[in-house]
Amino acid sequence: METFMLMIVLVAAGGALGSVLRYLIGVVTTAAWGSAFPWGTILINIAGSFVIGLFAAGTVAGGVLPASQALRVFVMVGLCGGFTTFSSFSLQTLELLRGGRAGMALLNVTLSVLLCLAAVAAGFQLGARR
Repeated sequence: METFMLMIVLVAAGGALGSVLRYLIGVVTTAAWGSAFPWGTILINIAGSFVIGLFAAGTVAGGVLPASQALRVFVMVGLCGGFTTFSSFSLQTLELLRGGRAGMALLNVTLSVLLCLAAVAAGFQLGARR
């Protein structure tokens, strides 16, 4: 029970940190590039995909940087879970569609899916190196 409670605390702490980072990156990217297209959300999802791929491969026992289960839970479940923004992505895509901007919605979906798959693969490859 003690280990379970520790994992809950680690998920909560990682989620809080990830959420704050997501907010800050969103504010900075909106200030820099405006709000006509959700570049911040795409950037966040790419970075989160890379980090989770890196941790998934690199921190396993026998990986390049083996890590404890506690650290893996903190980063992969907590931090990445609080940081990545698939729900925001979905809402922003719907808003683009509802605003009659189907082309922008398709661009958002295409960039998000392809670049996040590439990022998770790159992170995984980097993490699996020996």
